[in-house]
Amino acid sequence: MRQSHLLLPTMKENPADADVISHRLMLRAGLIRQLASGLYTWLPLGLRVLRKIEAIIREELQASGAQEVLMPVVQPAELWQESGRWEKMGAEMLRMQDRHERDFCLGPTHEEVITDLFRREIQSYRQLPVNYFQIQTKFRDERRPRFGVMRAREFTMKDGYSFHTDQASFDATYQAMFDCYGRILQRMALDFRPVEADTGNIGGANSHEFHVLASSGEDTIVYASAGDYAANLEKAEAAKPGPAPAPCNNLVKVPTPGVKTITQLCDQLSISAQQTVKTLVVAGENGLTAIILRGDHELNEVKAAKLPGVVAPLQFAKDIDITQAMGAHPGFLGPVNCPIPLYVDREAAALADFCCGANEDGLHFTGVNWSRDCALEDSQIVDVRNVVEGDPAPGGAGTLKFLRGIEVGHIFQLGTTYSKAMDVSVLDQDGRNITPMMGCYGMGVTHLVAAVIEQNHDEHGIAWPVPLAPYHLHLLALNYHKSNLVKTAADKMYNAALELGIEVLLDDRDERPGVKFADADLIGLPHRIVIGERGLKNDVVEYKQRLDKAPQEVPIDQVLSLLT
Repeated sequence: MRQSHLLLPTMKENPADADVISHRLMLRAGLIRQLASGLYTWLPLGLRVLRKIEAIIREELQASGAQEVLMPVVQPAELWQESGRWEKMGAEMLRMQDRHERDFCLGPTHEEVITDLFRREIQSYRQLPVNYFQIQTKFRDERRPRFGVMRAREFTMKDGYSFHTDQASFDATYQAMFDCYGRILQRMALDFRPVEADTGNIGGANSHEFHVLASSGEDTIVYASAGDYAANLEKAEAAKPGPAPAPCNNLVKVPTPGVKTITQLCDQLSISAQQTVKTLVVAGENGLTAIILRGDHELNEVKAAKLPGVVAPLQFAKDIDITQAMGAHPGFLGPVNCPIPLYVDREAAALADFCCGANEDGLHFTGVNWSRDCALEDSQIVDVRNVVEGDPAPGGAGTLKFLRGIEVGHIFQLGTTYSKAMDVSVLDQDGRNITPMMGCYGMGVTHLVAAVIEQNHDEHGIAWPVPLAPYHLHLLALNYHKSNLVKTAADKMYNAALELGIEVLLDDRDERPGVKFADADLIGLPHRIVIGERGLKNDVVEYKQRLDKAPQEVPIDQVLSLLT
């Protein structure tokens, strides 16, 4: 492609409203342009990258046995009402009516549509398992679109769905998709990590996220320093602690007027937060429920919302309701003689001689022990806290460490969440109707473009990995319009590269060399050849890979062999 003919509007300065590197560089390098908040037009250079990502995904999925379909973006309300998600999706789902006043939505996802297709076309266990995927536009009406295409309202996603008659069949497909996602990201030359994850509002059990590692990532990835364990922060857990030590101190009630925080309590009593517990009160299905944490730990709200009898999404109780139920205000609550049901985090349950609120305003207990003072046997011990770096890893695999990651893929075991709600059945080998279980496999295509840039850039611009580069070779012809020698050599090399199957971009613009070099670094193609009069007089050109510090002189008749 000749750059003089290409829609490639580069920018010298960083856009003021771009907060992350990928957003800034995608705008500056002319990959995208914003149409409205969270809506982007993909320009030729960006679209080439997008299509290469799609091609890799498509090739690996088809090789794994998945079949490609294409489902509508506009979806009828009836399907979502049938699954029960028409109201649950809330304002994130953009709803509309057609001219006949029938309700529709712009699809944020396609579980309902694929389930409807399945129940219309598949009747027998003999037709299973099946695994379908699509690469399609999604729309989610984000309250605050940000970070460019990483948090856009309209985006391209690969979503896939499988159907099975038994767990063994599902497990085989789930593992195949897990392996397939790994191959996809490896082919893109990305540094990534799969982690255990929470299923969120999709439902079902068992899921893994795939994260591209980047300091700008929104998600915290937790991994074991000496093993394979990895999970996102919502799901991660530390090794189970041992039993609480035997009591050594007597229970003592001490005055603590005005003390309402763990920090204030530790300062007044000269103790560490690790020797305290705090009591949080949340809404339960049958009244209030207390959750007990060690004083230096933070509640994991995703874990808490999954506790039996606790209202989901998690709702913290109002102060007036807490005071009526507990007899004291927040800040003075504790597990001794607690009048409401208790969930005790297992780290808190492993304490002895600890300090807690006395359920009386202005008073705390010291020397508290579960076995003697709190009737721990009437409580439920759970894992409900956020892990912290340095916690012992599960299975004795060292300690837990943190990384930042950008989620680019998520695979789920949905079970019968949708097939049961939508009354789907197939005949088994005995002629009985059974409800098939489902799997769900998503990967953000436009999201991946941003993730690649977040992991592959320097202070000058993008540094594309070869498999995803919009072009592989940037041919810079200096003074192309003023030197016949340069023009002839550049055109000859351009045509030779095309004949060799090299994807080449020829900078034949009437621009100063400095502009061409700056744009070349910004665009970030893997290979660069500079053709100038001075070098041509010695039959050499300058060759440089994008991240090389300096170019090298190469004979003009040998330089293309470096790319083949």
